[in-house]
Amino acid sequence: MKSNTFCVIMAGGIGSRFWPLSKTDSPKQFLDILGTGKSLLRQTYERFSPLCPDENVIVVTSSDYKEMVLDQLPELKPEQVLTEPFRRNTAPCIAFANKWIEDRNPDANIVVTPADHLIINESEFHKAIQQGLDFVNENEALLTLGIKPHRPETGYGYIQAGQSVNEGSPFNKVKTFTEKPNADLAKVFYESGEFYWNSGIFIWSLKSINNAFDVHLKEVKQLFDPISTAPDTDDAQISDVYAECKNISIDYGVMEKAENVFVETVNFGWSDLGTWSSLYEYSAQDKAGNAVINGKTLLYDTDGSIVNVPEDKVAVVQGLTDYIVVDSGDALLICPKQNEQQIRQFTTDIKTEFGKE
Repeated sequence: MKSNTFCVIMAGGIGSRFWPLSKTDSPKQFLDILGTGKSLLRQTYERFSPLCPDENVIVVTSSDYKEMVLDQLPELKPEQVLTEPFRRNTAPCIAFANKWIEDRNPDANIVVTPADHLIINESEFHKAIQQGLDFVNENEALLTLGIKPHRPETGYGYIQAGQSVNEGSPFNKVKTFTEKPNADLAKVFYESGEFYWNSGIFIWSLKSINNAFDVHLKEVKQLFDPISTAPDTDDAQISDVYAECKNISIDYGVMEKAENVFVETVNFGWSDLGTWSSLYEYSAQDKAGNAVINGKTLLYDTDGSIVNVPEDKVAVVQGLTDYIVVDSGDALLICPKQNEQQIRQFTTDIKTEFGKE
């Protein structure tokens, strides 16, 4: 069974909401955002090591980051790092990985995961993933993990769980997917007990996901069907495919349309680490609710804030409440947490004004 288990790690994003630490030439998945001594990518790889042999791990990333992946994951061979010449969202990324896996093991069961998530309880995580793999091995099902919400969050998509497969089972048929709701709707979702956060972690058999592509995204799958995934494949072949490929997510292209979509309801302590506030929530905090990630920092009359400065820098912060203070060495961010959605706009303005991130 384990030899048929494959893990696809999606590691192509830029992570612009974690500016100024995360930049185009060093995205957040390659950084030690949590201050553990390991990058998020490295932690993701190690999280799946007990479930999947090294030779069955694939990382899909930008062609700019291949050497970074191999440097952080020396256990992988170069051919296990699939490089995308352009960003085309998650459906083409998954179609590419499916073709690579199909050429090696048509009986594969696959876990697809982002490279930059935080998992608190790894033993519960391993249990949930193994249960999911067993489920898709026995059923033609497209499975996603739904996280039990603990607040009415507006930054996540939601999954409405329908009828349970069996009494007491964690597997439910999916009723609806909803993109990021407004505050009022998020409150309704939270209070109903029927809705779960969409983790973006998927489990399915190769046969099931290929069948779903044939029905719902045939034009994407057909682009990848003829390509070679041998180690000596010409990069120009992949570039030609991506040049023709539409930009579409797996959620919109397949999961919201297919009939055989299920959710496994789980609760193992999860965050997509999409923002500084999400990092703050899971960081150690002092009596005033401040989280200091790095650096030599003194705080006065400051509460509810997150501070991250270089290890060799001394920072004194006075009189701030609920702020983000991040110094990357060549860039400094000081911003109220409630305004952090503007960080992407800040990076755009900086490129326009100064010609760099």
